[in-house]
Amino acid sequence: MATMKDVARLAGVSTSTVSHVINNNRFVSEAVREKIIAAITQLNYAPSALARSLKLNQTRTIGMLLTASSNPFYSEVVRGVERCCFERGYSLVLCNTEGDEDRMNRSLETLLQKRVDGLLIMCTESHIPSAEILNRYPSIPSVMMDWAPFEGDSDIIQDNSLLGGKMATRYLISRGYTRIACIAGPQDKTPARLRLEGFQQAMKTANLPILPGYIVRGDFEFEGGYNAMNHLLAINPLPQAIFTCNDAMAVGVYHALFQAGLVAGRDIAVIGYDDIELARYMTPPLTTIHQPKDELGELAIDTLIHRLAEPGDSQQLLVLTPELIERGSVTEI
Repeated sequence: MATMKDVARLAGVSTSTVSHVINNNRFVSEAVREKIIAAITQLNYAPSALARSLKLNQTRTIGMLLTASSNPFYSEVVRGVERCCFERGYSLVLCNTEGDEDRMNRSLETLLQKRVDGLLIMCTESHIPSAEILNRYPSIPSVMMDWAPFEGDSDIIQDNSLLGGKMATRYLISRGYTRIACIAGPQDKTPARLRLEGFQQAMKTANLPILPGYIVRGDFEFEGGYNAMNHLLAINPLPQAIFTCNDAMAVGVYHALFQAGLVAGRDIAVIGYDDIELARYMTPPLTTIHQPKDELGELAIDTLIHRLAEPGDSQQLLVLTPELIERGSVTEI
């Protein structure tokens, strides 16, 4: 493989002149530039990203640890993160932990050893990244996405899930529903706990009872919503409305209702959370709480870039505001 020295030797110039042409950071006469370009072409030379990163002490790469699943929410977040990285001149290295603590920490060590400039972490809170590993690389900033406060120096970006849970429940109440059930998410995730808490607080404020069996814990996956809805269909009296704590589970709810000969919106109102792209194409389109996924990704990247520029700034906690999206799965009674 050709080196910059080989290019300089063939062109009859110094390596610094070759560097100036490659980086376009200093004037070089057109005649000399053409000789260098011809030498680069002849030798099929490609600048070494590793050498450049060692010289500049940055790799222009961001690592991301993610507990991915069939839930489209995660892929939509990653899509936003990757787009923001590209727009800002960074590459993204993605590692899926699959909810495994050992795999998470091995991936974490690998990313840090590769000297990523910054790190995004979006995993289950029952598996906290190893503080020992993070402490070995104190100069590499990290951002916790959609997490509760984390014991460390990481910046944190999260959805206001407590408010979102209240908004969803209050909306159902405002449409005349009194027998409201909640399909909650896994309680090792702070957003799931807060959405359930928001539901409970809104019901209490409205002086509405939560009937026995009306809170079912799901897993934020399609099948979890399907199984939870089948459980609710066996309860008497049947709920009038369901607050499903994410849209993926709402897809499963729709399927369970279909198999029971019922229709969301007509027979039982359904409201979701996240506003994944699929929500607007469901039948009927799903009323949901919009979580700003693009803004979540953009804020995460910009927070990392700011931290790289200002490493001494105090820890940031950024909270995104949810928004109600009204569609056809909730009607007035």
